[in-house]
Order: sequence, then C-alpha cells, then structure tokens
Amino acid sequence: MQQRGEMMDLRAIQSALSQAKLDGWLFYDHHHRDPIAYRVLKLGSPVCTRRWFYLIPAEGEPTKLVHRIEPKNLDALPGKELQYSSWREQRERLKEMLGGKTKIAMQYSQLNDIPYIGLVDAGTVELVRSLGAEVVSSANLVQLFEARWSAEALALHLEAGKIVHAAVDTAFKTIRDAVRARGSIGEHEIQQEILRFLEQRGVESEDPPIVAVNENSANPHYSPTPQSSRQIGKGDFVLLDFFGKRRVTGAVYFDITWTGYVGESVPDRYTKIFEIVRDARDVGISLVQQAFREGRPLRGHQVDDAVREVISGRGYGEHFIHRTGHSIGEDVHGNGANIDNFETRDDRTIIPRTCFSIEPGIYLPEFGVRSEVDVFVEERDARVTGDVQRAVVPILSL
Repeated sequence: MQQRGEMMDLRAIQSALSQAKLDGWLFYDHHHRDPIAYRVLKLGSPVCTRRWFYLIPAEGEPTKLVHRIEPKNLDALPGKELQYSSWREQRERLKEMLGGKTKIAMQYSQLNDIPYIGLVDAGTVELVRSLGAEVVSSANLVQLFEARWSAEALALHLEAGKIVHAAVDTAFKTIRDAVRARGSIGEHEIQQEILRFLEQRGVESEDPPIVAVNENSANPHYSPTPQSSRQIGKGDFVLLDFFGKRRVTGAVYFDITWTGYVGESVPDRYTKIFEIVRDARDVGISLVQQAFREGRPLRGHQVDDAVREVISGRGYGEHFIHRTGHSIGEDVHGNGANIDNFETRDDRTIIPRTCFSIEPGIYLPEFGVRSEVDVFVEERDARVTGDVQRAVVPILSL
C-alpha cells in the first residue's frame, strides 16, 4: 500500500501484467463506484458524473477515455487521451483502445466470489467482451497494488494497536469500577466512553466499537444504541470488538476482539467455549507462520478450512456463522486475501506485506465468544501485531 500523494507505479503494474500474461488492466468508473481504481491509480476524487476508462497495457503507453463534459478527470495520469460525447462514440473509442487486446483484467469477480473486487457492473463487462476481449478478475493485481503495506503503514498500525489495546483495558476497568460503585453500567455508556478515549488519542473509525453483554454477544455485528443498550452487571459475559486507525493520511486499521466476565473467576461454561475458539484461532496463526517460514504458498480458504475444522471437530460447527477473517487496510475490511471458504471462496494466495484478521467465533443463544487478532505477513514469516488473549478476563479481579 503506497502512501497518498505518490504517483501511480506504472512500471510495476506493467511488470505484474506481463508476469500474469495479461494484455492490460482496464479501469472504469461512474459516480465513484470503484474506490479501488482511485487508490491504485492515485487519482484523487474528481467529479464523476460521466463514465471514464483508463487502460494500462502490459507494454506501451496507457490510454484514457473521458467525456467532453469532464475532460480533465484523468489529467493526473500518463497516457494518450481520447474523448467522447455520445454512447456510440464512446463504444467506438473503447473499441479503439482495446484493439489487439485479448485478455483484460477488470474489477470483476467470477460468480461474485470476492464481492470486494466485483465493482464493475455486469453490463460494462458485457460491453468489453462484446468488443473482443476476455475479461478476467483483477483480484490478484489489486492485492499487489492496494493491499500491501509500506513500512510507514505498518508503523501506524502498531501505533493504533497500542491505543486500541489500551481502550480494551480501559473498558474492562470502567466496567469493574461502575459495577463496584453502583451495580451496573450500560453498553452504550461504555461504547461512548471508548469512542471519546480513541478520538482523544488520534484514532478514528468508520463505525463505533462493539460492546455486547450476554445474548447480545451472540450477534457478531451488534452495536448498542441508546434505545437498545443493556446494563452490564455482576455475573454477565462481555464481548468488546474495538477497531481504529490513526487520524493521518495512509493509516491502516487495527482490529481486535476480547471477552470478559464480570466476576472474580470465570465459570466453566464460558471458559470451555473460549478455549475452543482460542485453539481454533491458534491453529490458524500457526498454519500461516509455518507456511511462510517454509516458503509454501497459502490461500485464504485453506486457513479458514483449518480453523473451522477445529470448531466443527469439537461439535460447534453450526455455531461458527461467519468467515475466519478479513483483509485489513485503510478500510477495516481491506482488499487483500480474506480468510474465507465459508461466506465466499477466496482462492487468492496470501502475499507478503499484507495483513488480515483471524477471528473465529462460537455463537450460542445465551452468549457468543469471538477472539480476534491481526496477522501481518512478512517475506518468510508472519506475526500477530498485538497482544493475544489466552483466557476470558475476570473483570472484577483486575
């Protein structure tokens, strides 16, 4: 992942296209439907009420196609410029751009296997195919040029991680103090306190943190509101899913989930489920580390299979209702390989300098347990970038 303000790396893109035996990468947008295009091309955010196309060939000069109403939309990019006004002229110019190209990458995913990549509408894919080009998925290219982190991005991630972990500690201690002082505290009250904590320390997020008690923790995407907020008191189980990134250009997310029990010791029923989730999580981490240390290719779906097998083997497979993990980038759900063979089949190879979560969960009617860590992959190793929870936190004994 390059820092904003840098120029598109045309030479690297063309090298990747040649290695993949592709004739080109065709970018297209209308009304800002494809944020990947703007990130890879380092384009900024021009007004986009008319369609534009940008073709990077494996060799030679790129070509732009813009509407005469918005002729400057691609001025920041190198290459020959074509313009159009009518739809007939647009198709003529697009045919000219694609002349001699037989295999083109676009933000397309066959059968929508990877919806994060499938951003080009079906009609536009049909149009390109009608002009004689085979359209293939740009998923692997996107991972190369949008999901890899720079050293600066990793440093910002680690900075955010220290603050997010401090927020978890603060939340547990706030629950402890409130329960001791007045018997309970609301989920929403904790959530808002943590939002302030993060904002004061320069960490921002797309969505508020998750604070969930008892049966609410069995809803993976539960988020308390003033109306839905439940009280947290002695004998309750609590799940905290906190995430955020530094409030600076180019920052990437840190995303973790921890669980605690409002008591001095944790009952066996919570410990049992946590330990299954913990063991499954650790199998996933070990698989990634071993594969990279040995130089073996590893795909996202393979890690999901290994983690899911642990939970299924312990009799709770039907209660693990989401993928094992997601790519992490400037958005909390990034555009690298996901750890998924459940919601989708992510067949992409995990590559160095990318990061993803490993977060198995078991969700029962009374409570849900999830344990989430972030894993950063290096050239010949992988590491968890934050603290790793080994047991349910006994909140009143802190």
